[in-house]
Amino acid sequence: MNTRHRRKFFPILLLELLAITGPPLLGQEQKTSSAAVPEKSKFHLFLLAGQSNMAGRGKVTEADRKPINRVFMLDKEGQWRPAVDPMHFDKPAAGVGIGRTFAAEMLKDLPPDVSIGLIPAAAGGSAIDSWTPGGYHAQTKSHPWDDAVRRTKIAMQSGSLKGILWHQGESDSNDRLSSSYEAKLYDLIKRFRDEFQSPGVPFVAGQLGQFPEKPADENRQRVMSIIKTLPDKVPFTAFADSVGLGHNGDQVHFNADAYREFGKRYADALKKMSAAK
Repeated sequence: MNTRHRRKFFPILLLELLAITGPPLLGQEQKTSSAAVPEKSKFHLFLLAGQSNMAGRGKVTEADRKPINRVFMLDKEGQWRPAVDPMHFDKPAAGVGIGRTFAAEMLKDLPPDVSIGLIPAAAGGSAIDSWTPGGYHAQTKSHPWDDAVRRTKIAMQSGSLKGILWHQGESDSNDRLSSSYEAKLYDLIKRFRDEFQSPGVPFVAGQLGQFPEKPADENRQRVMSIIKTLPDKVPFTAFADSVGLGHNGDQVHFNADAYREFGKRYADALKKMSAAK
């Protein structure tokens, strides 16, 4: 091959290689690599499901971006990462939620060689009807139930499912949906347990916000009562109250401090239920 032809050939070859392999590894390694997690029996998994108050809308600080030792999260691509806020990716507004403080509280009663894996799967604004097989939620252009099941099964390849945390009901607190919420919630719990072949996996539901500036109407009271009485009617369920937790100004979402406290209450409710069990 003469010099002139070599000059034409090598740039073309380089472009072909880039088309096949992509650009050099700048940023690529970060996307495909994952954090080292413990063996399956020592990796406790918790699904975070529901709508925006599970996804979290609290203001993120530098402290929220610092990893907690032995606490991981399943990212959007299905890789394990250190758990930092925001964990959810349902909407650009995602921020501080309950997950990190829940995990930190749970770690206090676990052996030092056990880690926690959080599975973010909430969808802001989703009614419980979208949490059914094939259900679609237009706000997030997602299938909440299908996505949560898929992500949890990916996670379960690495660990053992130890609980499902649920915060949802605001979108069902209306004349059209509140009266049917109870049956749908019970069905959802059964479907989760059947799907993951875990008939006794704990299910913890959080109380809707109780903000003095926005008193609960009849429909909201009905949904809150259904959630509160869940442990009396469905085995292996628990209730986390929201008494005294403040909002972020919109009278819908909790503020960051409230989410952190709420995470502790979820953990406390789960521990009490497990002790009684």
